Amino acid sequence: MGTKREIINRELSWLAFNDRVLSEAADSKVPVMERLKFLGIFSNNRDEFFRVRVASVKRQALLGAKLKLTKDEDPKAIFKQIQEISIRQQRRYETIYSDILIELKKNDIFIVNEKSLNKDQQKFVRAYFEDEVDPITGPIMLDQIKKFPQLRDKGIFLASILTIPLVERKKHDQLYALIEIPSSLPRFVEIPNQKGKKVIIILDDIIRFNLMSMFEGLKPNSVEAYTFKFTRDAELDLDNDISKSFLEKMKKSLKARKHGAPVRFVYDAEMPEDLQKYLTKKMNLITIEDALIPGGRYHNFRDLMSFPKLNLAKGYYKSLQSSDHPVFSKFDSHFKAIKHGDILLHFPYQSFNHVIDWLKEAAMDPKVKSIKICLYRVATRSKIVNALITAARNGKKVTVVFELQARFDEENNIYWSNILEDEGVTVHFGFPGLKVHSKICLISRKENGQMVQYAKIGTGNFNESTASMYTDFSLLTTDTRITKEVQKVFDLFEHAIWPNYRFQHLILSPFYLRSKLIRLINKEIKNAKEGKEATIKLKMNSLVDPVLITKLYDASKAGVKIRMVIRGICSLVPEVPGLSENIQVVSVIDRFLEHARFYSFYNDGAPLYFISSADWMVRNIDRRIEVTCPIYDKNIIKEIDNTFEIQFADNVKARRLHADRSYSVDRQEGAKSSRSQYELHQFYKEKA
Repeated sequence: MGTKREIINRELSWLAFNDRVLSEAADSKVPVMERLKFLGIFSNNRDEFFRVRVASVKRQALLGAKLKLTKDEDPKAIFKQIQEISIRQQRRYETIYSDILIELKKNDIFIVNEKSLNKDQQKFVRAYFEDEVDPITGPIMLDQIKKFPQLRDKGIFLASILTIPLVERKKHDQLYALIEIPSSLPRFVEIPNQKGKKVIIILDDIIRFNLMSMFEGLKPNSVEAYTFKFTRDAELDLDNDISKSFLEKMKKSLKARKHGAPVRFVYDAEMPEDLQKYLTKKMNLITIEDALIPGGRYHNFRDLMSFPKLNLAKGYYKSLQSSDHPVFSKFDSHFKAIKHGDILLHFPYQSFNHVIDWLKEAAMDPKVKSIKICLYRVATRSKIVNALITAARNGKKVTVVFELQARFDEENNIYWSNILEDEGVTVHFGFPGLKVHSKICLISRKENGQMVQYAKIGTGNFNESTASMYTDFSLLTTDTRITKEVQKVFDLFEHAIWPNYRFQHLILSPFYLRSKLIRLINKEIKNAKEGKEATIKLKMNSLVDPVLITKLYDASKAGVKIRMVIRGICSLVPEVPGLSENIQVVSVIDRFLEHARFYSFYNDGAPLYFISSADWMVRNIDRRIEVTCPIYDKNIIKEIDNTFEIQFADNVKARRLHADRSYSVDRQEGAKSSRSQYELHQFYKEKA
């Protein structure tokens, strides 16, 4: 469960991360359409924060009440802080959105509401409602139903108040109704033929404009509507019925998620108090742990991530094309290129098509006998899955380890796993009791009478969609030290047994990673105490694990120099005298999502480098199967180190974490600007 302090540090660190995302939306130097996208990312992050993290703390609070925990253990204490920060962020969000609207107007782009439409625009909005909206939505009259409806998580709703003439309604002069904003329609609708201007109306306002016609049968005097949304606990509870398959349990749990306990209610601050109290009471949002957050007129602005593409060149980042890795141009086969020597791919600076093309080649190569791969999240129209299906049809033995518990991708993964099984692919659903987060692939190919294995070990998913937006490393190798142990990892999945093989090169969690990291840090501590150079470099998404944080503090106190690039949550506090003055932390938030993970230890002049799928979080180290892979090629070590130094020197998009938990861009007056993602793009472009 964790102490109250650990919980507070973790959740406040997450909120601080989302604050940095909000800062990108606020930055006037960021192109205006990209600023809108960052608002969408912020909104999406916050939804997930409440669905997962706050829901988890709420569960702990309820459990704590049963266990009668001490005051220091009681997680209820953080709800007030979460509430205060969420309201502050909501207000800042509204201010930024208003500023962006002003900026859009300067570019003849107008987001209008139902009150500002001219006659032609009204005609379009009325017709759009009749043709597109009215056929798929309708109000729920709350006074006509005995039980409050089961509302869809992540949905947006208009709570309506109808004023009805008393002569027609003897009991009430006001009625309540609910209207769900249909998610199957675009949230932002462009009004055509606006004489050189772009005029966009939000779907909510199209419905608002047509409220009287929706309720015309009741002949209301007036109709008011106020937006709200609520968030449910997204945790999956798997039952212990041994007669059911894991797939059956997952399907049942996904259905139950739709009825998860509400954990947040965000509503229009203009909503009348009586209506707000009515709704929260009906949805059982009545405790201190239920976040009631007043906001603006619109919610669910994660939809801003899919805002209509406009002809506004300066409104977007300039396109950065992925480069080809130079080694592949020297060979007529991906297998020959990989056999020539280890290859490191760095996405999206280098093309993910190399991975797709390698799998396509394997699917048709008569020498390839088998393909084994771990899938966690795949694209909606997955070229990876298509290549695996092609391989199976061509007689290859294809084995897929599909993690059905990839949060919010469960239904997509069930869909693909069914298709793969129908095509004759052997599908394993993870490992009993553990989530499989490994990013590995192994291809066996018969060459000159001998079986040669080719492995890919990465930090990110086999997903061509996210590979264009997430930065990740992938190692391609035929080094038998690595490939033999990748085979052993797949043996674990196929036989579903605890490993009896002692891995010498790959480091697996939850079996060895924690102890290995502690030994590596301890060695740096020992060297520092002996007066030797001792340094640690780390890059990851999140640093939360209390044991490893304590060990890093011990290393700092011993004199080990530690530098870290932590994009998201960082519960460690750097630069504290006597505790962490030898630790520096930066967070890079830019156009690509920093997702690559690597660890480096100076090791008395013989540096050890690793890439990994694991963040330093309890769940990654103790409750998931993660693969951490050593890097043996000296040129690749140098390349990884260069990328780290470029990122750590970033003084445009890297924010440094200080002892007071604040972040700031560390740029000296007169210093040359250094934006790491652009420098890395140029580095790989020149390399190609």
